[in-house]
Amino acid sequence: MPEKKPSIDDIAVDIKDVEKKLEEMKIKDLEIGGMREFKPKSPLAIAIYLIGLAMSFFHIWVLTIRAIDPWYFRTMHVVFAGVLLFLLVPGWKQKDRSKVHIVDWILIALLVAPAAYIFIVFDEWIYRVGVVPETWDFIFSLMFVGAVWEMARRATGTPLAILTALFVLYGHFGAYMPGLFYHRGYDWDRMITYLFSLDGILGLPIQASAHYIFLFVLFGAFVDSSGAGKFFVDFARVIAGRYRGGPAKVSIVSSALIGTASGSSVANVVVDGVFNIPLMKASGFRGAIAGAIEAMNSTGGQIMPPVMGAGAFLMAEILAVPYARVATAAIIPALFYFLSAYWMIDFYSAAAGLKGIRREDLPVFRKIMTEKGYLLFPIIVLLVSLMVFDWSAYRAAMLGIVSLIVVSWVRASSRMGLQAILNTLAKGAKGAMEIAATCAAAGIIVGVLTQTGLGTKFAMIIFNYSGGNLYIALVFTMIIAIVLGMGMPTTAAYAICASVLAPALVQMQVPPIAAHLFIFYFACISALTPPVALAAFAAAAIANARSWEVGWEGMRFAIAGFLIPYMFVLGPSMVLVGEWWDIGLSVITGFFGTAALAGSVQGWLITRCAKWERIILFFGALCLIKPGWVTDIIGAAIMGGIILLQLTRRKSNAVAQPVY
Repeated sequence: MPEKKPSIDDIAVDIKDVEKKLEEMKIKDLEIGGMREFKPKSPLAIAIYLIGLAMSFFHIWVLTIRAIDPWYFRTMHVVFAGVLLFLLVPGWKQKDRSKVHIVDWILIALLVAPAAYIFIVFDEWIYRVGVVPETWDFIFSLMFVGAVWEMARRATGTPLAILTALFVLYGHFGAYMPGLFYHRGYDWDRMITYLFSLDGILGLPIQASAHYIFLFVLFGAFVDSSGAGKFFVDFARVIAGRYRGGPAKVSIVSSALIGTASGSSVANVVVDGVFNIPLMKASGFRGAIAGAIEAMNSTGGQIMPPVMGAGAFLMAEILAVPYARVATAAIIPALFYFLSAYWMIDFYSAAAGLKGIRREDLPVFRKIMTEKGYLLFPIIVLLVSLMVFDWSAYRAAMLGIVSLIVVSWVRASSRMGLQAILNTLAKGAKGAMEIAATCAAAGIIVGVLTQTGLGTKFAMIIFNYSGGNLYIALVFTMIIAIVLGMGMPTTAAYAICASVLAPALVQMQVPPIAAHLFIFYFACISALTPPVALAAFAAAAIANARSWEVGWEGMRFAIAGFLIPYMFVLGPSMVLVGEWWDIGLSVITGFFGTAALAGSVQGWLITRCAKWERIILFFGALCLIKPGWVTDIIGAAIMGGIILLQLTRRKSNAVAQPVY
């Protein structure tokens, strides 16, 4: 007797089991069991709650009511995040997670004391720092730099901590380095005090974290608390669930909606994957394929406008352009990424004979829009504020938060009272501490690059080793960005790579926006790339599949993500650089190019592809995705020929194919 196919409501995942598997694989994510646990009304739990509230109110006050000096604001941003981090995240494995070690209190003091010191001697400090520091300047700066290093280690693990330490050593021992890596070396007091400045820890990465990212993390917390996240998943199921491979296509929509604001591919996998991966497996997808698709889509959420995992704001700061320019430039590449994901899922499902979700198992569109459609309003407010009125990011985020609170009162099920609002503010502050820690550590690296001049030398190094060849330089840049991004949050990886790699590409006449998006893409995709594919490993835990297999399958499904950055560097019309007809043509041909690419990878277009057809389709896909009249004609001819051939073959074989 055939096994009864489970309905949507019958499918569930034990979150505790997922957390256990992630812990076994040593995936460190602050949202998944990596924090200390305190009794709800214990003094420490109350203290952490109040610190989180204070952090949120402080940022809202400074950003929307009364601005203060950047030194004070950014320093307090790091201090708040560090205090929460040291109280919540243990520095080593401990059996009793309800206790804070004496070392943690010492580390908190190492953050608070330097902040108090520079506030007291601020008028003299700003003229001495990094130039003629006094002994106490050096001591307090060393305390702060050491505490930030430990913050990064606890927040992201050893890769970023090791990289940061190596750069600090390079700043002092540069005189012993060969060739272009040589510099005269800086005394410890000058270098360490320089790192505790607006050119180091308190530089651009922390500016983006404090000014923009924090409020969007708060917005994400309010989305979660109001139930809007569940509504997004239901909305996605209605839109895409009934088509073949429907649960996997649901993942595209929900990952794009949730992932754009999450700032972490791993967090997106866990939030989104606990719904979508079981749905995929129940509809016939193998565990490894379900995990790979979720990892691909969740990684894509980081490159999805408007928020782009908060990376868009940092990019706008570095490029000194309006935020809307970055977000609009990223639209076409993101569209191609998710179009490719759609075709990959569709063609895989066709080849495997998979169907969509049964109509009776899907939510009713009219019902969910009537009951919870109002939860889309804050997203519309956010988009209009950013894209139409070109308001500041933090102003748009605050409007989004306020509008979400207001519309939550439409129904009792989503209504947020004063206590719920306060709880969400405290929760949002905890969600921002990891990003603040990684941005602070990235500031150390950027500070060393600036002080030693290595940042400008990197352009020369890449140029020399590539022999001035743009294609070779792009490959070098891709490899470095992926390696630096492995095991590191997207924001930190991009901040570091943008400082050392972007100037080389700009020197080779690549438009700055294309150069930075190229680096940003590969910093994101590093979460999907073995051997340190954290997004794939998290998806594997939920899918109960082998991590290595999920990682490689994720790369295969997301191959468009590895090709699209090359295409918009070689054809800048994809990032809205050029005439409108070139931009329009790139969209049309890219649409068919992503389909040809998916057909080549999955071995299916109209019907099953022969090996030689897959090879030719791959070449045609490259021609279609790359902007340019000549390549477009070649690609169109190839794809048109294959389609005609397959239509003829399907007709002759009388094979029925489901409509998609």
